Amino acid sequence: MTEPAADKAGRHFAFWPGTLRARLFLILFSGLAIAYGLSFSILFFERYTSAKAVMLGTLESDLATSIAVIDRLPAAERPAWLDRLSRGNYRLELGTGVPGVPDMSGRGAEIAARIEDAAGQKFPLKVQAIPGENGRLQGHLTLSDGSPLTIDVTPRGVMPLASWLPYVFAVQMLLLVLCTWLVVRQAFRPLGDLAAAADALDPNAKGKPISETGPREVAHAARAFNAMRDRIAHHLEERVQILAAISHDLQTPIARMRLRVDMADESPERDKLVSDLREIEMLVKDGIAYARSSHGNGEKTSRIDLSSFIDSIAYDYQDTGKAVTVIGPVQGTITTKPHALRRILTNAIDNAVKFAGAAELNVERKQNGETVLTILDRGPGIPDEMLEAAMQPFVRLEQSRNRETGGTGLGLAIAQQLATALDGKVKLYNRDGGGLAVELTLR
Repeated sequence: MTEPAADKAGRHFAFWPGTLRARLFLILFSGLAIAYGLSFSILFFERYTSAKAVMLGTLESDLATSIAVIDRLPAAERPAWLDRLSRGNYRLELGTGVPGVPDMSGRGAEIAARIEDAAGQKFPLKVQAIPGENGRLQGHLTLSDGSPLTIDVTPRGVMPLASWLPYVFAVQMLLLVLCTWLVVRQAFRPLGDLAAAADALDPNAKGKPISETGPREVAHAARAFNAMRDRIAHHLEERVQILAAISHDLQTPIARMRLRVDMADESPERDKLVSDLREIEMLVKDGIAYARSSHGNGEKTSRIDLSSFIDSIAYDYQDTGKAVTVIGPVQGTITTKPHALRRILTNAIDNAVKFAGAAELNVERKQNGETVLTILDRGPGIPDEMLEAAMQPFVRLEQSRNRETGGTGLGLAIAQQLATALDGKVKLYNRDGGGLAVELTLR
């Protein structure tokens, strides 16, 4: 099978997230971070250029003044004025200074040019770089009286950064992350609700339509989803109505056929025909029951004593010689539809008795208010891959639970429909050590 292109791309780019929300967040954040970084870089470069121009201009004007003052002072007074005429990034020294090298580049060349402009054409000037001194320069010139003068320049930072600037930058990046996350989350919330509604879609349960707010495209998808769910529910209702109508209409010809068979003479063919008619009658009755269960059976809710209700079901089976027992004490009351609940339990108990010979009924009241009723047996169970299919209508499992043992494949489907009407759910699972458990959870 051909590998999807998205999987290939994901393999080549391990950092690429798997969800659309994370991908959009990464794209937005990367774009905003790059734009913010470019803006910051341009602003920093502009300030650096301006500060450098101011620094070089100040250096030139200060040097020109200092050289002119030193040149006009008597030789004896010059040492006293050296400190006064020096600045933070250069010092004036009488003498030849330290030997250097003429090779300069970058900022050193710019500073050398400014020194030459400051000295003018009046004083012969030679600018050298001092090796290993981090950009240190020395300008050597001869004053009007022939005295040597050295200009020792130590370049400083053009635009020193404030100590708080990195923290401000970090806070700005955190705000950028937060705002991007909030925007993506707000934009994808309707889409997440749509995905959750699609996962929880149950045409048999009447749920509230999802909200049709949000971005135009997401709102349109929500409206389409609500319409699709309504169409599915309508189609299912039509299917059930057709089943109910056919099952109901079949009762009359079946009754006539049964009457004619009863009037016929005894024979093996008559017995086979009676058996076939009995099977058809069972199928028709279960079809009608399934159709009614899909509409909740129209029964009103009432409060019942759970212990008496469970005991009455168990006693009914015990009176007919069937091994149905109740595990543990049962206490409290419950508000439910008694006939629908009885039908669910009897369907499960009938299956347990039919395939295992005995059934156990366990009732558990949970702290969250849920009531769990479980019918347990030690029969052959159901293959794990068939557990979900067993809840579907007209599904007869092969192996031991087949048509030869009776049944129409509607018992568990009816129980599922009635459980939905009771705001509950039915779950099947195989027991440890063999056997099947039918678990009914009522909220």
